[in-house]
Amino acid sequence: MKTPLDVSLAPMIQPIAGPAAELDRLGDEIAELSAHLDAATARLLDLIRDFDAHGGWNTGFMSCAHWLCWRVGLELRAARERVRVARALGTLPRLAEALARGELSYSKVRALTRVATLETEERLLKVGRAGTVEHVERIVRGWRRMDRKVEAEETTRRHRNRALHVYHDEDGMVIIRARLEPEAGAVVVQALAAAREALHQRARATDAVGGSAGPRFTDGPAGTSQRLACDATHVVMRHDADGQITEVGARTRTIPPALRRALQHRDHGCRFPGCGRTFGQGHHIRHWAHGGPTTLSNLTMRCRRHHRAVHEEGYQVERQADGELCFLRPDGQLLSESPALPPVPADPIGTLRARNEADGIHIDAETSKPGWLGERLDVGYAIDVLHPLATGERARDRPRHARRRTRRAAGRRARPARLSRRLNGWIS
Repeated sequence: MKTPLDVSLAPMIQPIAGPAAELDRLGDEIAELSAHLDAATARLLDLIRDFDAHGGWNTGFMSCAHWLCWRVGLELRAARERVRVARALGTLPRLAEALARGELSYSKVRALTRVATLETEERLLKVGRAGTVEHVERIVRGWRRMDRKVEAEETTRRHRNRALHVYHDEDGMVIIRARLEPEAGAVVVQALAAAREALHQRARATDAVGGSAGPRFTDGPAGTSQRLACDATHVVMRHDADGQITEVGARTRTIPPALRRALQHRDHGCRFPGCGRTFGQGHHIRHWAHGGPTTLSNLTMRCRRHHRAVHEEGYQVERQADGELCFLRPDGQLLSESPALPPVPADPIGTLRARNEADGIHIDAETSKPGWLGERLDVGYAIDVLHPLATGERARDRPRHARRRTRRAAGRRARPARLSRRLNGWIS
């Protein structure tokens, strides 16, 4: 049995300096490389914004996000979020610069762009620098609740101020003055426009002389006609030289139900590169009007958007000898199903660092480190401080148990100031 003296004389286990230092170095490298990646993401978002604004994706794709899915391999929701953030940063220069310098992570910027405006981005930038991603997300959720509260108050104010006054002037004219909510006002404007059009038509009918003209028809583009007839019910009618109908065939369906089921089972939706919609229309690769048979080998699935692209926008599709489909753009270039990945440099990390340094971006392990010291975040107080439309009444609106926790926390003088109070000092 060991005595207290034996315990006190036992050797103390000291951490080995070598492994600890190596772990610290690895941690710094992770932090530094993450900041480099965020700076590269800022450049990527700039490119996406320019590409989107100039319509570079409009080569048969429904949106820039769909193009990113096809060309880069992003999941659709992630691609849509990249496009949204890229567009938002075009109007938020401070947040864009912080991301470009690796000072804020993409996750923080993505959250802040949901609520930031040109007037509020400076204070929200300080939120991003002060707290973690969790803090930023919580403040953004509180900010959006405040926005909804302000919107509800504005709706109530509009409802109380609505009015309608109808009276006669001295010469007998009827004068109408109204202050309506936007939705009601839109209905009234639409009703007035319909009434004006009805009066106009009545006046034309009264002034018309002679018989009325028959309906006019215009010949639509041949491509549109073929698209509409590509997967439609049709009736074959024969005419003589005078245009009289001599024979009417039975109504037939271009693609029988059994063949349609086989087509859906084989293609699983639209086959246009980068689409992937699970529903669509049957498309004749060689149109039946040109002698194309209604067989599985001559059919493929198309969504409405890409069915129109093939028939009316100059895109072409062919089935090769091995059964695979080949798509061509209107300029004749190949539109591959899965584009090849770009070449990657032998030292991508070194290339990334060199490029950032060439752009004047100096990044180290402390660049993206938040200013958080472990304090507790009071979201309600933070919104009172940050939101430009906050009135400071949220503290009184909190539940009673939350107010008790706040009073107990205030009585602990040794406890450090909360993160939201430090934000108050930084912003003011």
